Amino acid sequence: METKLIHITTAKGPLECQLAAGKILGALLADLRQKGLQAETMDRIAGAENGTILSATVRVSGQDVQSAIQTWLGTVQWIQKSPYRPNHGRKNWFVGIFEVNQAEALSWNENDIVYQSVRSSGAGGQHVNKVSSAVRATHTPTGTTVFVQESRSQLQNKKIARERIREKLEKVQNGKLVEMVNQTWSQHHELERGNPVRTFTGMDFKPKKETKTYKKQRSMLKNELHKELKL
Repeated sequence: METKLIHITTAKGPLECQLAAGKILGALLADLRQKGLQAETMDRIAGAENGTILSATVRVSGQDVQSAIQTWLGTVQWIQKSPYRPNHGRKNWFVGIFEVNQAEALSWNENDIVYQSVRSSGAGGQHVNKVSSAVRATHTPTGTTVFVQESRSQLQNKKIARERIREKLEKVQNGKLVEMVNQTWSQHHELERGNPVRTFTGMDFKPKKETKTYKKQRSMLKNELHKELKL
C-alpha cells in the first residue's frame, strides 16, 4: 500500500482564498475516496470564518496514489466574486497544493525511549497504590515525555506511551514541513497563477470545463501550407 502526504495552503492569502481552500479540501477528499483511496485530514488550521481554512494536511493511502493526486498538485483557481466584499473587483483566487516529501518525515528509533515505572494515581483503591503499572516514557534525543496509566498492564501502558511519543514527534515534524511548504508557496504563487492545474467556478464550486479549440494548430498548418506553395 502506498501512502502520500499532501498539503493545502493559502499562505498569506485573503479570506476569499481561505474559503476556496475549505472548498478544495472537501472536493479533494471526495475525489480521492471516490477512486477507492483512503484519505483523511491529519490536521487543519481554521480560517477567520466558518468553512474557511488557512491550511490542511491530508494523508492518502491505497493503490496507485501518485497518479490519483498528481492532477491536484500545483495551483488551484477559484473564479467567484468575493462573498465578503461585494464591491471588490477581484474574482480570481488561488490556493496551493503540494506533496510533502516523506523522505524528510520523521525518522526515529524506539530504543531512544526510556521507561520509568511509577505508581498509578487517582481512583482505584489499594490496587492502584500497590502496583507500579503506570509508565513515564521519555524520548531522550528530544526530551519528549508522556505519562500513561490507562491499563493495569505495564506492557500495554508502554505500548500506548510509544504511540503517544510517536504522535507528538510526528506533529512537531509535520509542523516544520508545513511551514516549509507555506514559505515556498508564499514565494512562488505569483508565478503559478497563470497555470492552474484545476479551476472551479461559483459558490457551488463546479469544475470549469475546458473548451478545447484548435485555432492555433490550424493557423500553424495554414502558414506551413503557404510556405510550401511559395517554394
